[in-house]
Amino acid sequence: MTTEMTETAEAALAPAPDEAAALLPRPALPVFPRRLDRGRPTPRVSIVIPAYNESGNIVPALDRIFEGVLLPAEVLVVVDSPEDSTVPVVEEYQRIEPRLRWLHNTYGRGPANAIRYGIDAARSKVAVVTMADGCDDPQQIDDLVRLVERGVAVAAASRYMPGGAQVGGPLLKGILSSLAGRSLRIFARIGTRDATNSYKAYSTDFVRQVGIESRAGFEIGIELTAKARRARLPVAEIPTIWLDRRDGVSNFRLAKWIPKYLRWYFFAFGPHLNLGALAERAARNLSRESKEED
Repeated sequence: MTTEMTETAEAALAPAPDEAAALLPRPALPVFPRRLDRGRPTPRVSIVIPAYNESGNIVPALDRIFEGVLLPAEVLVVVDSPEDSTVPVVEEYQRIEPRLRWLHNTYGRGPANAIRYGIDAARSKVAVVTMADGCDDPQQIDDLVRLVERGVAVAAASRYMPGGAQVGGPLLKGILSSLAGRSLRIFARIGTRDATNSYKAYSTDFVRQVGIESRAGFEIGIELTAKARRARLPVAEIPTIWLDRRDGVSNFRLAKWIPKYLRWYFFAFGPHLNLGALAERAARNLSRESKEED
């Protein structure tokens, strides 16, 4: 498959001071097992899959991942509860696939918190977020990882560049997503036509430096892409074909989450901020939100 890539021209500027990144308020991190099975290579990619009662979709999705990903990988299925219907299916799959494990997200319910938890648990320097419903094409994962290893902060699987496509799905959601992605690339020079797609690879060092502020839906993709743009770090894309899910109903809530997407859409147009400034900003915002909840 041809992997057409477009990369932003700006080089990354000064790195964030460790002190600034340390300001980010985080829940106490659970102790994740760091030792891999004896004799197995260290993973080059941690594949994070947030799941909510995806027992009907997770097996074919995992089959395609393990068939399509050739790089050493760990696959982390993250659920909000051990009683989630996905768990017994994953446990059965683990009997034949030692690279797979499921994690109980303790950061709070919802896909954003599950993704945060999975990235914090990742053992590799590259994390790829993909969905449990099988809509994403895992054939792109190896190429996304290599882009991050070459130096981009965010590598996007793009539905809206030449060679990409979206097949099915809600019409209004597709129109709004396409307009947002294309306008950000043209006017904010964000480096991808598909900033809203959740299917992306991230430098885990970058994510841990700038922090994740999203707490609700799937807006993490546009948040981290906008932060990379504000830090003038490279963002790149390759084409992908997205297919609507066959089984069950999507948990995407368009009306509820549009304001959260718009927050990061407009954030992408701001002036340069170094990584330290982004970390300080995230710390302030999360602290304020925590006080408002109290």
